[in-house]
Amino acid sequence: MPSPFRWCATLRGSGAAALLGALLVVAVDAGAQPTSARVERGRYLVESILACGNCHTPKSPDGEPIASRNLSGGGLAISVPPFAGAASNITPDPETGIGRWSDDDIKRAIVEGKRPSHGRLANTELAVVMATSFFKALTPADLDAVVAYLRSIPPIRNETAPPVYRMAQKHQPFPDAEAGFDDARMGEPVYRGRYLATLAHCMECHSPQEKGVFDYGRLGAGGRVFSPEFVFGFPASWTGARAPNITPHPTAGIGAWTDDEIKRAITQGIARGGRKLQPPMGFSYYARLSPADLDALVAYLRTLRPLSP
Repeated sequence: MPSPFRWCATLRGSGAAALLGALLVVAVDAGAQPTSARVERGRYLVESILACGNCHTPKSPDGEPIASRNLSGGGLAISVPPFAGAASNITPDPETGIGRWSDDDIKRAIVEGKRPSHGRLANTELAVVMATSFFKALTPADLDAVVAYLRSIPPIRNETAPPVYRMAQKHQPFPDAEAGFDDARMGEPVYRGRYLATLAHCMECHSPQEKGVFDYGRLGAGGRVFSPEFVFGFPASWTGARAPNITPHPTAGIGAWTDDEIKRAITQGIARGGRKLQPPMGFSYYARLSPADLDALVAYLRTLRPLSP
């Protein structure tokens, strides 16, 4: 599904840039969007940069998402010290999904990490694996679009087991999301790239973590480890992964990579030297990003502080 930004990649010149900025404000203004456009924007976000299905869609034995069960829960399960559980059903099924949640209930879950005041586990915090601290960056228009899309998908009955909370769930704030983003600046490639990278919660995996606390002073330095000992749902052949350094450091990071090599890694899971990259990164979802949004992501990554281990 192409992004509303895709056609903008063909514009050139200062006058076109000014026009681009003005038109982007209109494009992302939820109040100005008809319902169908809002749903399509939500589809683009959910099925590409947010990669919701990477966790919430059941997978085949070879690790591919099952399209007919899209977002019906159980795609991945995780067991870590704070909690154990599987990704929930986020289709509009009234019994096993979010069909009885109000729009505000859904928004609160996405950006505040709290369940509704009714139903299963009422008013409890969502598990820390839910990237609430990053999704808080969603602009009001994009948050409305995500909710509209989730309302539009087929309801699928699929009850997942309730999570087991072993301690309080604490979502560490992410500075860029806390600062928020302005629709009026989405015409600036680096700014939009930072917005997209935040929605993709890139730095949740690609920043160092010590005893459950992220070091956001070393954005992109990598190091987080994912193991089949505590992540379940990938093929039996999956042996785990370690998030690499994605800063512009010339040797430790991706500073020597071309733009096309970075894009190939994001969308195809192939490193500069041809090595196959491993999940949990949602390559097949990021492959749906528009060329303009991929350009923006790369432009932002180029601005990170070069860091070595």
